[in-house]
Parts: sequence; C-alpha cells; structure tokens
Amino acid sequence: QVQLVESGGGLVQAGGSLRLSCAASGIIFSINTMGWYRQAPGKQRELVATITSGLTTNYADSVKGRFTISRDNAKNTVYLQMNSLKPEDTAVYYCNANRVLVATGYLELWGQGTLVTVSS
Repeated sequence: QVQLVESGGGLVQAGGSLRLSCAASGIIFSINTMGWYRQAPGKQRELVATITSGLTTNYADSVKGRFTISRDNAKNTVYLQMNSLKPEDTAVYYCNANRVLVATGYLELWGQGTLVTVSS
C-alpha cells in the first residue's frame, strides 16, 4: 500500500524551531512534486511550500525566509525545517505528493496530518 507517513509536529514556543518529515512508502517509481500544506482552525487548507523532483522550491509569502523545504529523492522523503515560529503558524500540517508513479498509474497522496502548536 502506498502512503505518506508524517512525523515531527509538536508544541513549541514562539521563536523556536521544528522539523517535519514525510516519507512515502510502498512500490513507487517516481514522485513529481512533494509539499506541505496547513490548515488552521476555522480556515481553509493553504499551501506552505513545495519542491519538485528537480529540487525547485516554492513558498507561501508568509513563511519565506523562515521555513525551508528539502527532499531526499532516494528515500522519497520531504522535510520542512521551520524556524522563527509564530503563533499564527499553529495548524495541522499535511504532506502532499503529486503525480506519484506506481504500477497502476499516477496517484496523488496526502498524509494524515501532524499538529504544530506555537505558544506565545
């Protein structure tokens, strides 16, 4: 079974750091884009950052300069290093993998979500 497994969320004080990880498991031939999205209480899910297989990155304006997305293609794993965290970064963070090539074709995958809470 192909799936994404996230880890690394938790509670941190404002100004602190956290690192999220997301690993894709199963028989996967390639993954085009991997990324992180977040959903705060009462708000819609929003893009945080994405990274292509060629390591081209894209960030939401709200996290530029504070968050860094990276990827290990050999391990089908994506990371999100979050520094200088603010209370407004509090949300459930979801990992996404787009155009995942498996034996039966292409899939889009979502992780189960990991909660990040930033206290003031």
